[in-house]
Order: sequence, then structure tokens, then C-alpha cells
Amino acid sequence: MEKFTGYRCSLCGTEYSPDEITYTCPKDGGNLDVVLDYEALKNKYEPEDILSRTDPSLWRYLPLLPVQEPPGEATPLHAAGGTPVFKLTSLTEKLGLQNVWLKDESRNPTASFKDRASAIVVARAQELKAEVVVTASTGNAGAALAGMSAAVGQKAVIFAPKSAPQAKVAQLLIFGAKVILVDGTYDDAFDLTIKCAEEFGWYCRNTGYNPFTAEGKKTAAFEIWEWWQDAHREMHKHIGEEADHAPLTVFVSVGDGNIISGIHKGFKDLVQLGWLPRVPRIIGVQAEGSAAIANAFLGNTETITPVSAKTIADSISVDLPRDGVRAVRAAKETDGTYITVSDEEILKAIAELGRAGIFAEPAGATAYAGLIKGSAFSVVGGEDPILVLNTGSGLKDVRAAMQAVESAPVIEPTLEAVKKLL
Repeated sequence: MEKFTGYRCSLCGTEYSPDEITYTCPKDGGNLDVVLDYEALKNKYEPEDILSRTDPSLWRYLPLLPVQEPPGEATPLHAAGGTPVFKLTSLTEKLGLQNVWLKDESRNPTASFKDRASAIVVARAQELKAEVVVTASTGNAGAALAGMSAAVGQKAVIFAPKSAPQAKVAQLLIFGAKVILVDGTYDDAFDLTIKCAEEFGWYCRNTGYNPFTAEGKKTAAFEIWEWWQDAHREMHKHIGEEADHAPLTVFVSVGDGNIISGIHKGFKDLVQLGWLPRVPRIIGVQAEGSAAIANAFLGNTETITPVSAKTIADSISVDLPRDGVRAVRAAKETDGTYITVSDEEILKAIAELGRAGIFAEPAGATAYAGLIKGSAFSVVGGEDPILVLNTGSGLKDVRAAMQAVESAPVIEPTLEAVKKLL
């Protein structure tokens, strides 16, 4: 069986063979969905064939991925995914919510959700025998590509805006990638990356451009599906059959739109296979200063109008989201919505999550900030099962973290000084 049958344009529906096209639809520039052979998969596999696999990483879902597993063992590339889920009881009771969990993507090898996409893209690059993989990034996608590439000896080039946090730039350099800082925005770096890929024949990883990025990100949906089967059974024990009438709601921070569309794609794959009865409700959360997709959703349109993005959450700061249409549909098709939050609300959410032992970067805390706001406006109710994604570690942006808390006092090294402080 072929790993995938081809691509389908998300805008015009035109289908292409695997060898016919690489990135976006040549007719209208629409993002491409990777099309799996669902009938063949259903005939060959049962859910237990996946659930019984012992690999804890995203590669446990290899039969549902459009790539071959890369060679080698025990490299960081083989460790992407498999992130833990924690219950946030101590934080969410004061919100009037009883069933809130957080999936902590900071536990990935380079400490962000972007490792999922980069693992799959690097695997694809190895299949294509690409000499160089290139991407534009505000930091996390680049760090993920650099780390996954280093794991298998793949050359990587990263274009990042010069404003990217130094902790993220340090990761790029430590992993041995060729790093080029651009005197401009993420969108400027994105456009330059595509020009270089065309000029030099490099394989382009760009989010919302390479269809394999969403295939990596959909693996989070597979993990949520697997976790939810156990969590749902536990809910039955405590609140009875009414749990059937409360679909899982997933809160996702949104920048260019590729994470939320990838998660949506993963759930749709499972529905197509008959392994999931319905797609969970998906709620996108954007920073007020970078809300192009939320603006489109709330305006009841799929036309994405660029903004001049400015937010402390650099990982989701995007003028023109490259996967906006699919991101709008991820909420619309699941009875979800979009919520926007201020930088102040994001900083507050960083501090709140810290009290539960979760150190989130601004983009990661944005989803939780959306939950706080959404609960206040009855977007979710008290007994609704809710999962929040933290997409990256607070160590990625310590400067922002320090803005979320009071500075530590400095005292003389004496007991008297301690007593005076207390």
C-alpha cells in the first residue's frame, strides 16, 4: 500500500498525484491536504493495532503517516511527540470548571509543538534525498527543524527575524543550522525562504506551505484521541452517562493556523477511519495584536485580511497567516469559535500555569488565557471536558516570563534581613 494517494487543494478541491506537486496548489495557492487511502487502512488496521504499539513517540502512528520511519534509533527525531497530559484541578476550580487538562508540548526534544512537524518534514526530506531543508521561523519551528535535522545529519538553513528571542536563536546555532537573521518580520523571512528554495533547489519546510507540516501536527490529535478514551471512561465513573453529551473541547493558540488545522486534520482522519465518532470541539485563541484568523472567523468569512502583528507572543505573531482558511474551518466545522486575548491576559496566564508546575512561553499560555476568558463568557460550562495545549516552554522566552511575575528581592546575607523581609 502506498503511504498516501496524493494531495487535495483545500480551496478548489483539485487533486494531485504524489509526484505532481510539492507545496501549494498552482491554481489558487491553496494549502494542500495529504490524502490517505482510508479504505485500505481500514481493511488493514484496527485501532488496537495502533494502541498496542509500545513506541511512546509520534512514530507509534506510523501506519497513519505519509512517510516512512527514518533510519536509525534513539535519536531526538525518534522522540518527538508522546507528550504528557496533566489535570489542572487546582487552577480551574475557581473558574467553575471541573474537568480541565493540559497537554504539555514543552516536553518535546526541542521544547515545542513544532518538533512534530519537523520530524515528519525531515523524514520526507530524507526520502526525497534533499540536500538542504530551509524554513522561516520566529524561533520554535527553526529550532525544531535544526534539532531534528542534526539528529540525522540533514543540512538545515533557518531564516528568522532579528527580533526573535535570543534563547531560540541560541538553539538554532547550537544545533548546527545555518542561521540568517532578517531585518524584517516573520512574513518577510517567509517570502525570502520561498525565493531561496526556488533558486537553490532547497526543500522548504515553511509552515502553511509544506503539506507535511500539518501531517506532523495531526499526531497530537491522535494522542488526544488515545488519551481521551481513558479519560472519558474515568468521567463515566464519576458523573455517569451524561458524559456522552459533553464533547471534548480543545483550546489551541493560533498564529499562522497550521497547528489548529493539523489537529483538525488528525481528528478527521480518525473519523474517516471509523475510529472516532465525532471531531472534538476546537477553539482557537489568538493574541489581540495578531488576530487575522479570529477577525475572519468572527466576521463570518474565509478571507484572511493581513494585520500589522504586534504581541509579546512572538511564536504566534503573524501579519498574514499562511494556513488561515483551514484554521477558520477547524473552529467552524466543529462548533467551536475564536477568542482573542491581550498581552496582559497572556502574561497572567503564564503566572497562573506556573502555579500548577507548567512553565509556558507566551504562545503556549495564550490557549489557557483563552480558557479563562471563554469560561467567563460561558463558551464552556462547568462539567465540560476541556483540554488546553501548551505549545512551548517558558525557557524559550525568559524575558517575557520575568514580566509575568514580581522580581525577587535582594537582601543582605543575614537572618535579620530575612526576618525584616518576612
